[in-house]
Amino acid sequence: MPDPGTVEAMMTPEELLTFKRALEERRAALRELSTGSADARKEVELDQQRVGRLSRMDAMQQQAMAQETQRRREGELSRIDAALGRLESGDYGYCVSCDEPIDPKRLRLDPSIPVCLNCAGAGR
Repeated sequence: MPDPGTVEAMMTPEELLTFKRALEERRAALRELSTGSADARKEVELDQQRVGRLSRMDAMQQQAMAQETQRRREGELSRIDAALGRLESGDYGYCVSCDEPIDPKRLRLDPSIPVCLNCAGAGR
């Protein structure tokens, strides 16, 4: 019988598979969004003959927002890849800071979460 404080005692293999599927689905969705927004991140033309100054400024602002959105997507993709790696190694569900089990309720909110509530509150 698993130790009551372990992830195995808190989550069934089916639950772990559910987390894996959720992570893979989110990863696929993020990659699709990244592909679809590639045009918005392209460099803005500075040709004043074709585009007015205000239109160019608006385009530059939209480009900057698209680039920031992509940066955030890449960060989330990194967290997802790390969580999938922990699933494969058997470390999924344990805090990467203190090695204590992460509450499954917390993982249901965000399956890529790497730290327990205590470490998240402590800023680790």
